[in-house]
Amino acid sequence: MADHLLDTGILIRHLRNRPGYRELVGRLADEGQLYIASFTRLEVVRGMRDHEREATFALLDALRTYSLDAKTADQAGEMIRAWQQKGLTISGPDAVIAASALGCRATLVTTNPKHFPMAELTVLGVDEEGNLHPQTPAG
Repeated sequence: MADHLLDTGILIRHLRNRPGYRELVGRLADEGQLYIASFTRLEVVRGMRDHEREATFALLDALRTYSLDAKTADQAGEMIRAWQQKGLTISGPDAVIAASALGCRATLVTTNPKHFPMAELTVLGVDEEGNLHPQTPAG
């Protein structure tokens, strides 16, 4: 069994019926627990259209939300600092998502794998057709 934390782009494509994404989420659910970061939930709710409200909350409520606590916030802040020292900017939301994936010991599934170069993080990139691609960390 493998647990996965889904990034915002995965959920948006799933909700908007992009080819391959419903099947992808179904396959991942068959493999283990599906998580989202609390910030991902915020982003999805913020961007939902009025007619998507019912489907959006049904999906979000079916997933486990990994809440932002002090430990996760500290870890995200440390990630940002560490990558700044290497000359790379990691956004606050991406750092929270990465720290959340580490906190729940899940593989991060994202349409933006380049946003997550952390060597300690296991990342699966997803292309426009919903196909998974394992990523090699930048370290």
